[in-house]
Amino acid sequence: MAKKRTRRRSGSAVRRRRRRNAYLGLWALAVFLVMANRSWLWPVLLALVAVLGVVLPVVVRLRRTGRLPPLGVRPDAVSAGRRSLAEVDAMSWREFEHYVADLCRRDGCTDVEVTGGSGDLGADVTARLPDGRRLVVQCKHYAPHRYVPSGDMQKFVGTAWLHHRADVAVFAATCAFSRAALDYAVQQRVVAVHRDLLGQWSNGTPLRSLLPLNGAGQGDRAHRRRWRDTYGR
Repeated sequence: MAKKRTRRRSGSAVRRRRRRNAYLGLWALAVFLVMANRSWLWPVLLALVAVLGVVLPVVVRLRRTGRLPPLGVRPDAVSAGRRSLAEVDAMSWREFEHYVADLCRRDGCTDVEVTGGSGDLGADVTARLPDGRRLVVQCKHYAPHRYVPSGDMQKFVGTAWLHHRADVAVFAATCAFSRAALDYAVQQRVVAVHRDLLGQWSNGTPLRSLLPLNGAGQGDRAHRRRWRDTYGR
């Protein structure tokens, strides 16, 4: 958990530094052109202002809302559709957040945004369900042999209802939940989408069909035996 937060803060700092450098470069160029007092350079300045002042914020907004994939991520890597759990396991945590957002879009959600990052307070994806309710999703891309601990669930519960004002709170994970975490999710009306339910969601089962299944499943003993055999646990 701590490692994930560190990576997010680092990525956010890099993005802020890049934007700051871009704007500083724009202002430096503007000062240079004013001092040069060359009339033919003004159209160039206006074009740069349009690109950096209008187009760039639009691109940033599209990436933030998941309409454009992050840099270095193939569009098909986060596209909604039928994907195997092996493909999901191969994703990075950021790709997984965008993938969950695309699954929400596939199931008719609107205003879908990928909000994961520094200061997200547990909301990696937010959206509106087709019936208008506000959806807040926490995503955890853990190795299949791991379990989501009760502490992670408690932190999400602490922010989902009061801070994010969720009508529906979903905790989506690539692994199982500990018994304490699953019991607490059921008690606090958080839908725990564990690995088995995630597999169903990825294979086309709509989110609305998964919501009533909170607390069910988590795979039978044969599933867990295969996990141990595969991952050496």
